[in-house]
Amino acid sequence: MDLENQKRVKALVDTHGAENVVVIIGAAEGEAAGLAAETVTNGDPTFAGPLAGVSLGLRVYHCTEEAFKSQVDSAVYDEQIGMMEMVLNVEEIAGEMKSMRDQFCKFKD
Repeated sequence: MDLENQKRVKALVDTHGAENVVVIIGAAEGEAAGLAAETVTNGDPTFAGPLAGVSLGLRVYHCTEEAFKSQVDSAVYDEQIGMMEMVLNVEEIAGEMKSMRDQFCKFKD
């Protein structure tokens, strides 16, 4: 997750409270999704950005996970994400996301 997005997430948490923020990731690979999820749950693993050492414990999902998909109008989902879902390894990505939530999320749905 780039430094500007880390700054945005931190500002949203400061304004609305961590319990009211959910992050949706759209990375195309499991490892990249996992790193972004780790950043918003446990802190920036590179110790380079605004979330370095900041454990927010946020809820985080990938846009192809059922928990997100089920909350979106199916026509909009198909138009915006459907093609991507067909070419990604959604199981690997979901596994990475679940691992980060299980380890570091402070809020349960």
